[in-house]
Amino acid sequence: MSSETIDSTSTVSDYWVARREQLFWASCISLIVTAMSFAIRAGIMGKLEAQFSLTKEQLGIISSTAFWGFAITTVIGGWLCDVVGMGKLLTLAFIGHAVGIAMTVFATGFNMLFLGTLAFGLANGFVEAACNPLIATLYPEQKVKKLNRFHVWFPGGIVIGGLLGYFIGNSDMGGKTHNWQIQMLTMALPLIVYGFMFFGKKFPKTERSASGVTMGAMFKACLSPVFIVLLACMTLSAATELVTGSWMPNILTFTTGRDGILFLVLTNGIMAVGRNFAGNIVHKISPIAMLIGSSIFSAIGIFLLTKADNGTTAMLAAIIFAVGVCFFWPTMLGVVSERFPRTGALGMSIMGGIGSVSTAIWLPIVGIYYDKGISAALNNPAPARLDALKAALPGTTDASQWASAQAAGGRAGLNVLVIMPVILLVVFLMIFAYDKSRGGYKKEVLVQDQ
Repeated sequence: MSSETIDSTSTVSDYWVARREQLFWASCISLIVTAMSFAIRAGIMGKLEAQFSLTKEQLGIISSTAFWGFAITTVIGGWLCDVVGMGKLLTLAFIGHAVGIAMTVFATGFNMLFLGTLAFGLANGFVEAACNPLIATLYPEQKVKKLNRFHVWFPGGIVIGGLLGYFIGNSDMGGKTHNWQIQMLTMALPLIVYGFMFFGKKFPKTERSASGVTMGAMFKACLSPVFIVLLACMTLSAATELVTGSWMPNILTFTTGRDGILFLVLTNGIMAVGRNFAGNIVHKISPIAMLIGSSIFSAIGIFLLTKADNGTTAMLAAIIFAVGVCFFWPTMLGVVSERFPRTGALGMSIMGGIGSVSTAIWLPIVGIYYDKGISAALNNPAPARLDALKAALPGTTDASQWASAQAAGGRAGLNVLVIMPVILLVVFLMIFAYDKSRGGYKKEVLVQDQ
């Protein structure tokens, strides 16, 4: 039989206490592979475009495929996690990552690049679907803290992948034309490490399953009005973080004249440090208060990014933005796990999946406004393709005009995103007031059958 409490403590068997650190660190390394894939792919897109004669539309399709694949397996994996177990999902993640690396390295054109990116996206979703509930189950007494510690390695992996991509990409390693393949192969080492650490290990039942909560109760919990409000918030918080981060290197390259990938590395380095110390913050304020602070800093950061026109102002804006988005993703998952533990792995997977879908949808929308901003800067009625815009410039003397138009377009794209954290601020303030009227933030803990 299971019992329920609103207490802040729960128990995990001694068997899992003795093994949870190794499972936690294996999870972190699997997330490093996920993050490196985003950073390295962002850095090699120009080389893929040149080598395989791809259009901008094809590059966009390849890029968004990772998010769609992530969304599919995150949601499906949340249900499968209880059916087949976490270990099998992580096996699928390992296979998907290996296939994604191989298909990209040996790609001959659009189709293989598309399928390789899809394999990576599916693998990344399985990592999220298995590791989030694994950590919540192993650390029921400190979910927000440990989920933030786990998600340190998403920005951490982007820093690793971004720096590797920057140095290898600017070297003669493998030849200038093919060094993008070496960049992809750097992911093989952490892939082998996490595969070895997970191989042959036992995995616990999810917290929901171990506590005797039925599938029916799990689906019913997912229909809670507050849970649905949090889902809506996730669409905005994920887009605020990931869409801005995805476009930032490209936009800041034009607005500042500096290599934009370095701003991405700076942002994610700050995020990694912040998530590492999230546990100290959450002990002093509630997770909802953390999300309120995140919304404020994110809105200010994006607004300043739209105004940045040199390295110094861009760096200041990127730092403020990083402080803002730092806690969004893991704290949203932690709040769901603490307040709605009956939703189990499915609840966290739906949250991650809808965040990924939102990102996939908003990436091209920002791109549309980017194109319109370029058109407006050139006083040109929005041709279908950017090359047509560039061809509209008189002669070859206006390279600076083209760069200036790109910068204006990038700012127009970022302007679309400013409203998102403002909306989040209003909603989180309402949730905070609702909680205060009921005696403050409360979490429900399901006591596991031993």
